[in-house]
Amino acid sequence: MSKVHIYFMPGLAASSSIFEKIKLPVDVFEIHLLDWIMPEKSETLTEYAERMSKFVKHDKAVLIGVSFGGILVQEMAQFLDLRKIIIISSVKSNKELPSRMKIAKTTKAYKLIPTSLLANVETLTKYAFGTMIKERLKLYKKYLTMKDKAYLDWAIEQVVCWERTIADKNVIHIHGDNDSVFPVQNIKEYINVNAGTHIMIVNRYKWFNENLPDIILK
Repeated sequence: MSKVHIYFMPGLAASSSIFEKIKLPVDVFEIHLLDWIMPEKSETLTEYAERMSKFVKHDKAVLIGVSFGGILVQEMAQFLDLRKIIIISSVKSNKELPSRMKIAKTTKAYKLIPTSLLANVETLTKYAFGTMIKERLKLYKKYLTMKDKAYLDWAIEQVVCWERTIADKNVIHIHGDNDSVFPVQNIKEYINVNAGTHIMIVNRYKWFNENLPDIILK
């Protein structure tokens, strides 16, 4: 039997190392990791998705995207012949975005986010108070590798201004009920991960290792 090829796309600014603890049966699945590339000046999300789709080298592959990576794989789908699309800690249309992001789109407040600060995790670590914040910043330092201001400005705008209004019924959505970025009350039709947060791909990897094989194959 030929293997099922799975392509993983990380979240905004994150590297594919967020999937380092995802282990699936090697006799059935072959894992391929995708990473962010720099957007071209004034590039649309559709144009970017078309470029990214060229990294998918197998027909009938499974695309799995986390957070903004989940938005991207849905856009990549129009350029590929896929077996399945799975999104994690993400949204299926702009209707599932939280109200603060909808307001940010209307007011263009997202343009005021100081992305140059986000780019310097070391600076943020110096000002972190409390162990939980320090632990989270350690995670950020390890996994957030795409720190270029031009990328961050572009990526935040693509999330906030995503134009998809109707969810693709074929998308499988896995979401944690403790997600603070995309609160679960806005999300429709999803597989719930109990107490799962926005970074559950990292800290709840055992759930994914146990459940992804069935979700992919069923």
